[in-house]
Amino acid sequence: MSGKKSVVASIVLGTLLALPALAAADSALHASDRTAIVQTLTAKMNANYIDPAVAERVGRALVRKNTDGGYASAATAQAFSEALATDLRTFSGDLHFGARLDDNFREYSGARSLPSRAELDEAREQAARQGFGIEKIERLPGNVGYIELRGFGNTAFAGPAYTAAMSLMAGTDALILDLRRNGGGSPASVAYLMSHFFAFGDDRHLIDIYDRATDTTRQIWTVPSVAQRYDKPVYVLTSARTFSGGEDCAYDFQVQKRGTLVGETTGGGSNPVDWFSAGRGIVVAIPTARTTNAVTKTNWEHVGVKPDIAVPAAQALQTAHAAILRKLVSSAKENGERATLARLLAMVEKGDTEKPVYTLRGER
Repeated sequence: MSGKKSVVASIVLGTLLALPALAAADSALHASDRTAIVQTLTAKMNANYIDPAVAERVGRALVRKNTDGGYASAATAQAFSEALATDLRTFSGDLHFGARLDDNFREYSGARSLPSRAELDEAREQAARQGFGIEKIERLPGNVGYIELRGFGNTAFAGPAYTAAMSLMAGTDALILDLRRNGGGSPASVAYLMSHFFAFGDDRHLIDIYDRATDTTRQIWTVPSVAQRYDKPVYVLTSARTFSGGEDCAYDFQVQKRGTLVGETTGGGSNPVDWFSAGRGIVVAIPTARTTNAVTKTNWEHVGVKPDIAVPAAQALQTAHAAILRKLVSSAKENGERATLARLLAMVEKGDTEKPVYTLRGER
C-alpha cells in the first residue's frame, strides 16, 4: 500500500473505531465458550501487549479465575465482556484495556486497504455531528477565551475546526482550554492543536510512540503549516476523568512551559491501543504501544499528570478565570479598565455572573 493510502486508511479507521459500537446480539455463553474466549484473548494479549511480562501475568490470572469458576455468573456475552474489561484493568493496572460487544467488528490483519467513499463520508459526518470534539466556545468576562474539548478526533476532520476555534479566540487576552471531560483520541490531532500555541518556526518535538508489532518508533511534532497562532497565556483544566490523549495535551502544555494546569491529577493512561476480536462478538482493546514525552523521557502511565494549581475539578474554571483576571488587573494601564476588571474579578471570586439585559436602554 502506498504511503498516502496508508495514512488515509489510518485516519478513517481511527474515526470509525471511535464511533459508538453498533448493538450486538447478547448471546448466552456456556463454560466452554468462556474458556475459548479466554484462550483467544490470552494468546492475542501475549502477542500484542506492549509489556510481554505483564501480558503473561494477566493472562495467567484470567485463566486461573476462569478455571476456578470465577466467571460462572457471566452467562451472556455482554456480562462476560464487562467482567473481562474490569479484570484486565485490575490485573494489569493499565486503564487503556477495555472490552465491548460488537458483532460488526472485523479484525485487521496485514496491510489495511484504502477506505471506501462511503466510509469516508460516514467518518466525516460523525465527526461533524460531534462538533469535532469541541463542546463549547465562549468569550468569558474580561476578554478571556474558553474552549471545552471533549476528544481528539482524526486530524483530517478535526484540524480545520481547531484552527477555526483558535481564530475566534485570536483577540482574547488569555485562553482557558477545558480538558476535564476529555477522554483522548489521536496523538496527531493533539500535536495539531498544540501547533497553534507556538510561534512560526518554533517547531516542537512532543512525543515518541513505540509500536511493539512493528518494532518502530514514530516521532510526533507540531505542524509548521498551521496558520493561526496564539501567544497569550493559556490555562488548561484537568480532572481525574482527563485521560489518554487529553493527558498528552495537558502534559505537553506543562512540560513545554506553554500553559498552567488547574484542577486534578489526570487518569493515568498513556499506552495507545488496537482492537482485537476475542470471539462471540467480544472485542478487546489491547495497549500495543508506548508513549514517551520528548522532554521528560517518560510518560504519565499509572501516575497521571499533576496540575500546577490543585483544586477540585468543579472549581477549576472559576480558579483559572480568577487567576487570569488578577493578572489582567495588575497589568491594566488605564484606571477605567482596571476598575472594570477588578469588578469582574470580585464577581468571579464570589461565583456570581452578570445577568443579560433584554430591554432598551433607559427603560425601567
